[in-house]
Amino acid sequence: MRSTWWEVLFWVWIGSEVYIALATRTRHTVGKVQDRGTQLLLWVVIVAAMTACGWIDATMGKTMFGGAHWLKTAAVVLLAAGLAIRWTAIVSLGKAFSANVAIRETQTLKDTGLYRWVRHPSYSGLLLIFLAAGVHSRNWLGLAVAMVPTTAALLYRIHVEETALQGAFGELYRSYSSRTKRLIPGVY
Repeated sequence: MRSTWWEVLFWVWIGSEVYIALATRTRHTVGKVQDRGTQLLLWVVIVAAMTACGWIDATMGKTMFGGAHWLKTAAVVLLAAGLAIRWTAIVSLGKAFSANVAIRETQTLKDTGLYRWVRHPSYSGLLLIFLAAGVHSRNWLGLAVAMVPTTAALLYRIHVEETALQGAFGELYRSYSSRTKRLIPGVY
């Protein structure tokens, strides 16, 4: 049953990311695009990392906690939590959300809901999804492959996004940044 839930949720995530990339991409005619190639970078890194993690899962031994089966349950819970956080963040931003880094003329700064606690909750959700994939592999190398390159790519994306947001909102964004963390409430 865990495997079925994992497969369903994992493919729902893949499908949702394709939809998000196609449906929410801001064009130059609608907003000021400042992506600097981060959307393509994220796709390349995520596809490569998830493919490599899947290969490790299928071909290498289970080194994490002796391959404990409870890790599969934990992975499903992490995946579901990551999806819930990511989708909630995206839906709450509405038309202000964009798959690429872009600022629309009518955009306002969101600091309620999940955005009250972290500046980038959709990325927090993604990080939980990557963690879930690594835990699901039950292999320490699989965990590292799922987390390290994707986290590095997301941190670069956050840098680009925060530069754009500071340019658009100035002191308002700096003030918001001083009272909220980037990804993990109260930590980072």
